[in-house]
Amino acid sequence: MSYDSILKFVVETYPHTFVKWLLNVETENVTLLQAELNVEPIRADGLFFMQVAETILHLEFQTLPKSTPPLPLRMLDYWVRLYRQYNCLIEQVVIFLKPTTTEAVFIDYFREQNTTHLYRIIRIWELESESLIKIPGLLPLAVLAKGESSERILQQVAEAINIIEDRREKSNVSACVQLLAGLKFDQNLINLYLSEELMQESVIYNSILEKGLQKGFQQGMQQGVQQGIQQGEVNLLLRQLKRRFPDLTEAVEERIKQLSIEQIEALSDAFFEFQETADLVQWLDRVFS
Repeated sequence: MSYDSILKFVVETYPHTFVKWLLNVETENVTLLQAELNVEPIRADGLFFMQVAETILHLEFQTLPKSTPPLPLRMLDYWVRLYRQYNCLIEQVVIFLKPTTTEAVFIDYFREQNTTHLYRIIRIWELESESLIKIPGLLPLAVLAKGESSERILQQVAEAINIIEDRREKSNVSACVQLLAGLKFDQNLINLYLSEELMQESVIYNSILEKGLQKGFQQGMQQGVQQGIQQGEVNLLLRQLKRRFPDLTEAVEERIKQLSIEQIEALSDAFFEFQETADLVQWLDRVFS
């Protein structure tokens, strides 16, 4: 599953929360900058640039540490481009979401010859969940943090969600928590503490569901078109074969219907060289062997 939609929703809904947490700055005046610096496809699960006064917070979420180009080089590249464009202080923070002991999640620098560049790394599973549970905007991350036990974390997060007064906010936070919790917890345990009905009321859940349905519809359309083309070519080929070989059996027809479009095209070219039905059968035997 791609988590970019979930993380985008959380950060864009609570930008001041992340600024307070990561920069220790109390302010509501946070500007979310467009990620126009991306000259390549985004390699992160969530990539955000937030400007607070004379500082830019470059925040990046990763579920897996491996990326191309490597994360340290990307962080240097982003810093150079941000600094060239805005000429201000830049704080870079990478938050790893999924527990791993891979060396890459412990590297917080780029170093090559005379160039050294540093950035911050947060391994969310090493943070105490208690410090995050008190803040609604950080509850989706709190569920991935460290606690007494898995059940206790889910219970505490569920309790924190329940005291959110605004129903819309409650359903949205609940949906983000449940979707991200899948990185760490069994779905049955998630369902035990968090309401699926509440999640289904949320804007983010329905947005993701709609995108999934649209993607499935598009894939279905493409598959249908492909199948239609294949069926049309099969029918045309069978009519030609039956005219040339009246003794064509149903068994042979069924084998032809199983051919791919590429194989159908190859047979369309080859069958003019066949002298009798046995030649067609031998050709099919070679294909299915």
